[in-house]
Amino acid sequence: MSSNREKVLVTGASGFIGSHLTESLVEAGYPVRAMVHYNFRGDWGWLEALPRHILNTVEIVLSDIRDPFAVQNAVQGCKIVYHLAALVSIPYSYKAPASFVATNIIGTLNILQACLAADVHRLVHTSTSETYGTAQYVPIDESHPMVAQSPYAATKIGADKLVESYYHTFSLPACTIRPFNTYGPRQSARAVIPTIISQILSGNDTIELGALTPVRDLTYVKDTVAGFIAVGESETGAGRVINVGNGKGIAVGQLAQLLIEICGKPVSIKQSEKRVRPTDSEVFELICNNTRAQSTLHWKPLYSLKSGLEETVAWYRSNFEKYKPHIYNI
Repeated sequence: MSSNREKVLVTGASGFIGSHLTESLVEAGYPVRAMVHYNFRGDWGWLEALPRHILNTVEIVLSDIRDPFAVQNAVQGCKIVYHLAALVSIPYSYKAPASFVATNIIGTLNILQACLAADVHRLVHTSTSETYGTAQYVPIDESHPMVAQSPYAATKIGADKLVESYYHTFSLPACTIRPFNTYGPRQSARAVIPTIISQILSGNDTIELGALTPVRDLTYVKDTVAGFIAVGESETGAGRVINVGNGKGIAVGQLAQLLIEICGKPVSIKQSEKRVRPTDSEVFELICNNTRAQSTLHWKPLYSLKSGLEETVAWYRSNFEKYKPHIYNI
């Protein structure tokens, strides 16, 4: 399908994973239209960090995923759609759940309708490992029950089910990719790895974290993006969910110790109630079973956790001025 390098749309292109995906698609020879949430400053988020020779080839569309007319215009003429636009902060979903419904559910509905009208060849919808809730068994495969342990997770489950329904009802060639925790350059400081790194590099003697025992399966962003492109290029897999993750877990406390070692700056760790989720909302273990991705996409992660973290720390050292070292609550 990708041999003719059909035009692709990336929603959420200004974000962390979206900007990396846009960059990789251009490098692979795709003509890319990048959908960016309109703001009064007219900035393009992390797309502005792309090398100029790459950014100059990208068609930027200022839009809003919540507006069906804007979405229809953005999808028109694109044969592959990578749908990443979403609100993703779990703590913020406790405070503003209606905005998550509008963006994650209604926004996805708008994408589905637009893709149906435009007769796209493939829709790659972005899910999240948070839809599984705390693991009922590990590693987690795609048949694991979905449990909404936060308003964010609930809206992503709703969006996933809408995508499933459009495949079954309208034969829309949609596939859902379910990344486990992705990390790397350009990630928001609300996420745990940038939170740890920014606090270490700020010169603090103590870093503040939430719960230290939850286990996460961490995937370097370049590996995650390779999974997205593999799903988009695959001739099979429509109607299926595909996990993308390393298949190995690490506790948050152990992760912090590893980052302290990589940064080469000894600090102590303090648990802060400001970063602890409500008891029944915390997801305690997420470890990916990536068998389906390996067998159907021939995808496998290339970065070890340490090598990915080393690249990430190096990037944050060079871009530290873009981050605030204080604790982020949302």
